Amino acid sequence: MDVETSENTLFEGSFICHSAFNQINSKGIWFGDDPLAYSLPLFLLQFFLMFIFTRFIYLILRPLGQSSFVSQILGGMTLGPSILGHNTTFIEKVFPPKERHVLDTIAFFGIMLSTFLTGVKIDPTIAFTSGKRTFAIGLLAYFVPYTFATTVVYILNRFASLDNDVFTVLPIVVELQCIATFPVITRFLAELHILNSEIGRLATSSSLVCDACFILIMTIKFVANLSFTKSIGVSIGSLLSTVLLLLFIIFVVHPTAIWAIQQSPEGKPVQEAYIYGILIILVFSAFIGEVIGVNGIIVSFLVGLAIPEGPPLGAALVDKLECFVSMVLIPILFVIVGLRTDVFVIQTIKTLAAIQLIIFIAFFGKILGVLLPLLFLRIPFRDAFSLGLIMNCKGTLELAMLIALKFKNVLDDECFTILVLTLVLVTGIISPLVKVLYDPSKRFIAYKRRTIMHHKNGEQFRLLACIHNQDNVLAILNLLASSNPTEACPFDLVVLHLIKLVGRASSLLVAHMPRKKLSEHPTQSEKIFNSFNKFEDAYKGKVTLHCYKGISPYATMHNDVCYLALEKRTTFIIIPFHKQWVIGGRSESSFAFKQLNKNVLEKAPCSVGVLINRGNQKTFWCGHTKESIYHVAVLFFGGADDRETLSYARRMLDQPYVHITLFHFSSSTDIIGGSERSKMLDTQILSEFRLKAFRNERVYFKDEIIVNERDVLSVIEYMENCYDLVMVGRRHADSKLMTELRKWKNGELGVVGEILASLNIGAHTSILVVQQQTRFWGSRDPEESTHLRKVDI
Repeated sequence: MDVETSENTLFEGSFICHSAFNQINSKGIWFGDDPLAYSLPLFLLQFFLMFIFTRFIYLILRPLGQSSFVSQILGGMTLGPSILGHNTTFIEKVFPPKERHVLDTIAFFGIMLSTFLTGVKIDPTIAFTSGKRTFAIGLLAYFVPYTFATTVVYILNRFASLDNDVFTVLPIVVELQCIATFPVITRFLAELHILNSEIGRLATSSSLVCDACFILIMTIKFVANLSFTKSIGVSIGSLLSTVLLLLFIIFVVHPTAIWAIQQSPEGKPVQEAYIYGILIILVFSAFIGEVIGVNGIIVSFLVGLAIPEGPPLGAALVDKLECFVSMVLIPILFVIVGLRTDVFVIQTIKTLAAIQLIIFIAFFGKILGVLLPLLFLRIPFRDAFSLGLIMNCKGTLELAMLIALKFKNVLDDECFTILVLTLVLVTGIISPLVKVLYDPSKRFIAYKRRTIMHHKNGEQFRLLACIHNQDNVLAILNLLASSNPTEACPFDLVVLHLIKLVGRASSLLVAHMPRKKLSEHPTQSEKIFNSFNKFEDAYKGKVTLHCYKGISPYATMHNDVCYLALEKRTTFIIIPFHKQWVIGGRSESSFAFKQLNKNVLEKAPCSVGVLINRGNQKTFWCGHTKESIYHVAVLFFGGADDRETLSYARRMLDQPYVHITLFHFSSSTDIIGGSERSKMLDTQILSEFRLKAFRNERVYFKDEIIVNERDVLSVIEYMENCYDLVMVGRRHADSKLMTELRKWKNGELGVVGEILASLNIGAHTSILVVQQQTRFWGSRDPEESTHLRKVDI
């Protein structure tokens, strides 16, 4: 095969399907001679062995920071001739040659469905909404390594004495190394928990641009090769057929998907008939593509792109198919790759050296292509280098391309094995390197104090309210109203609706754009934002509202919260508690939200308040009548968090319909804890609060002298149904009292916060557990109370 023809093999024709079906038809084999008695148990045995070895290798490599892809490919190789399959008895009994055609066919449908789901998850517009730097990174990440590697191939072709088969393979190696496939990149980012970080978003959008460059180059080569090797009639017919197929996808498949979405109101499941209809269209389109000479895998991807990502239809398709495809069908691909990977066939040092040289040049060419625009934009070198490494990641799609070339006899056994091993090695090196180099939480460090305590009078008070669902809205609105927004000290309020990533490949953090015409069926986000719009209207001139949607995996959702808080210079984050109280007094807990709150508390660049809402809230925020009184209790033991809580309560003093009761816990013995400096600051802020509340009839002081934990619990139990909001600091210094209270309760809310959340202090009582900012530039003393100097970065 000549070089010109081989360059188009990544783009032209089908691979596994043709091979499998041709051999099935010629030999009359499907699931063996006796499908029920022999082939099905054998298939289950093969699948079981693949699962066991893959899982075992994954458990070994996971502490080393390896991705699941590396363990899967090594699991497949374990069954192949490189390890267990080197024993001919094992390979003939477990993987008899006539049964491999079945695996090939299953793998083809697995790749087809996987590629279809990849298209469903993609929002192509993100490549156009990410700015010029995305295009610069994507273009340079493709063309810089392509230029370097192609030049080296030309030099080798002129001056090196290599076999013709190797010269045929080298251009293919260039193409494989220059691409950065979007689904592989997004999966890699998700496994490293950086999908919605700044570098993660750059990588996802840039990989789309890089893929577009690859498709453009391959299309040009395909058309050029077609015009030179085929007659004019055949060329025109082939191009016309391809165009008609594209028009069918654009003007039939896409409108059909839109119609199905319109027939499925939000909150209701998509009808099964629509899902089956989409799958029938997929199989039909892929079949037509194979008939006219277009790869069925490419057609599957285009059909997936025609279906809008996310709920309801995209999410329903992913929910129905992804588990089966990823857990059953795709592992078969790793089996057939492993069966054709044999380390013992690598004999020629020249071949190995030539391929490795091209891969090395392309690898560093891609890093250079990524570094150039990012360093020009003054992105930190570590972050830019990490992005360059990420763009070099390889995965399932590249593996599918290699097995395609192997089936078409473009790659011999030696070249195929070298490329597979290199693919595993490169990805295996990149994963731990990126983990070490890039930590998005390091960017969430503010360069000055962002606390309520240090907030200057007359400055705009910046808040970030996080929302999971509509049940969180009323308690947050009541808290905001009680916080007393005024024209002298207005609120800059950012509302972030946190949505689980489902039916999409890339995360999204975007400002909400209201519709010009109100919809009869508003989305959940619109309902939430409409409530806050009414709040803004009620406090016109006192509240400025900004609405955002954050769509990301639960594991990295805190990145959206912390990034937005840092970007908007937020002083205080309000985030709902992970438990939700429902009718009957029962509570429903979410582990995902619990981890989210834990991460926000650890990494937030400002102070944080966890709001516990028990339901049955009265609508205080829009009442503002003498009958609508909001009763607030503040528990003060001492420490930075309690001082932050009292600073928040101080903002409520001028709100005419808020009544505040301050419980100051003290003891004749030293059972409260805290350093002398901390106690001095406690005394100072208490004095300032009392002075500001002097002759304020809506403020009550209760000095509680305590001896042991029983005294604290009796005060808390006394509060039952007396208050609408109870506020307390999250952390308290180690002391005899806190040690005794920990025997009752301890958790992420702190000792007192957990006790308040667990005891029944009133069905309509909300609890706000406050943590003062813990991370800021130059911090040495957690009790530091002065503003740090401002630094120009």
